This record gives sequence, structure tokens and C-alpha cells, in this order.
Amino acid sequence: MEIPAPSTPIVCDMTNAPDTEQERLGEYRRLFAQSLVDREHTAEGIRFRFRAAPGVESWVRDLAAREKACCAFYAYTVTVAGDEVRWDCAVPDDAIARAIVEEFYALPDTLAENPDAGMDGLRERFARHGLPIITNPAGTVG
Repeated sequence: MEIPAPSTPIVCDMTNAPDTEQERLGEYRRLFAQSLVDREHTAEGIRFRFRAAPGVESWVRDLAAREKACCAFYAYTVTVAGDEVRWDCAVPDDAIARAIVEEFYALPDTLAENPDAGMDGLRERFARHGLPIITNPAGTVG
């Protein structure tokens, strides 16, 4: 996995995303509920492990590609090992990036503990770590 350079901006820019923040969050909620087997910390970052049911690999690959498009500071790889689809994530050696990857790691719990959780709560958590989120065509931080 090629981890982006430490000079890569630590920002989430969804201005050109094909989906909204709320739609993406709902997709994570469905993916985790339907297919997440486990997750773990790795030497480089984190790994989500999903059941390799029909369609899950392409779903994870598509979601990972959309995440990479808005969060260039992430490195992602998706592989299949036996009956699992593995989504590995890593970030540069940067305090904000490391804190955000830990929030990503916690996302299944965050969504399970509060099924009605919306982007406002996540946005606040990300902001506490210093991650700007750009969501509108004017390019302003939301």
C-alpha cells in the first residue's frame, strides 16, 4: 500500500462526490450491518473484514474509491482472502490523520450505538481533531 506523503492535505473534500455525506453514512451503516465480520489494527493502519458474499467486494471497492477521491490523505487496498473481503486503510504520519483513521475504525460502533447518528455528530468529532470537511461547490468548509 502506498501511503500518501506527509505533505498531502488532511482534508475531506466532497464537492465532486456523486453522493451526499448523509447518503455515504447510510451506506456505511448498511455495509457494516450486513457484512462486517471484524476489524483490527495493522502495522500500517486499520483493516475492516467483511463476509465475501455476492456483491460485497465490488461494493467495498466502489466505496473505497469514493473515499479516496474525497480524502486523498488515505491509502486504501481491498483484497479477498478466503471468505473475506479485506479493506486496509493507512494514513501518513500526521497526528490529525491518525486521529481520523481511529474515528473511521470506531465508525461501526458509532453507528451501532446511535442508529440515528447523522453527519452533524461525525462532523463535530472530525472537527475536534482538526479535519476540515468541504461539501459545497463554493469550496467552503462545512
